[in-house]
Amino acid sequence: MEEFHKVRRLPPYVFEQVNRLKASARAQGADIIDLGMGNPDLPTPTAIVDKLCEVVRDPRTHRYSSSRGIPGLRRAQANYYARRFNVKLDPETQIVATLGSKEGFANMAQAITAPGDVVICPNPTYPIHAFGFIMSGGVIRSIQAEPDESFIRALERAVRHSIPKPLALILNYPSNPTAHVATLDFYKDIVAYAKKNDIILLSDLAYAEIYFDAAPPPSILQVPGAIDIAVEFTSMSKTFSMPGWRMGFAVGNERLIAALTRVKSYLDYGAFTPIQVAATAALNSDGAEIAEVRGVYHRRRDVMVEAFGRAGWDIPAPAATMFAWAPIPEPFKSLGSLEFSKLLIEKADVAVAPGIGFGEHGDDFVRIALVENEHRIRQAARNVKRFLASAASTLDNVIPLSARR
Repeated sequence: MEEFHKVRRLPPYVFEQVNRLKASARAQGADIIDLGMGNPDLPTPTAIVDKLCEVVRDPRTHRYSSSRGIPGLRRAQANYYARRFNVKLDPETQIVATLGSKEGFANMAQAITAPGDVVICPNPTYPIHAFGFIMSGGVIRSIQAEPDESFIRALERAVRHSIPKPLALILNYPSNPTAHVATLDFYKDIVAYAKKNDIILLSDLAYAEIYFDAAPPPSILQVPGAIDIAVEFTSMSKTFSMPGWRMGFAVGNERLIAALTRVKSYLDYGAFTPIQVAATAALNSDGAEIAEVRGVYHRRRDVMVEAFGRAGWDIPAPAATMFAWAPIPEPFKSLGSLEFSKLLIEKADVAVAPGIGFGEHGDDFVRIALVENEHRIRQAARNVKRFLASAASTLDNVIPLSARR
């Protein structure tokens, strides 16, 4: 039977191949150290959970919720932007609560995309950035992910050779999976170019608070005039370790927020009211929980870089996010990221995310998530060291993906 149209437009889910192998190994008794899935392992702070439990006892909160977010939640997000970025937002017209940043991105794609619209998207990138628009009938034009001096040239080339003219440009800094961080000067150049060429900017700032070595990552809305063309998406999943709560926001241009709000109102009733109240309390807190989460990831990052380096795998220290974007060791590079990821499970009991799952230009890398404690990260490094020591004999038994029929 023929698949449905939107299902046909989706690519094979690369990560599922690794997940199946991981599940099979565990079923046979292997202790797999899972550094592949970016699923925060830290518990949600107690004060946030307590607020949820308090509010959920009130039966009035069990009714349908507000799709756009309760007023107090939108005000709290406006206050957060004012404190963190010195950006003033109107909670009535420039903020909408979403069921996480991923769902917000997908809903925005549904709201603004006409069949055949061209959207410029970095490659590699988080899959929903591209496939939210593909599922909505759009066409993706890929450009580099690095926010350096060549980005504008790549953007100009993409716009010049796209027919029709691109509708939007997607940005994601700090980046999942590459951990690239953009500067405010970079955003200024992007905003100037986008305004000149009438291009919408969609910025994913889900990792705004997970940074380590430099100044806090900026918001694109800090650029004067950016709000005329830009919407930014944030999430509480990583910031407050609330991934299962599904709470995020879209903020920015009133016309785009109004379109998202209207489409969203047909699709969902919003998060459960007690979750929205607890999220409000989190945003209104003193920030101690955010600092604690950041500190845990910082320590894990340092342990991973040091331990894997001693194991023989040099991994660049990410400046932000809960991921490291690790080049495949040279002896294994010809395998590609999927086969190398499978090999790590089979020979080292370590799971990572193959870079090809984030786009074709990610195939020389794997993404390593900082979602295990320091002891388990060191254990993973020891396993990898043993694996690398036996690389020559291991490679004799591997068939590269490109050689398969």
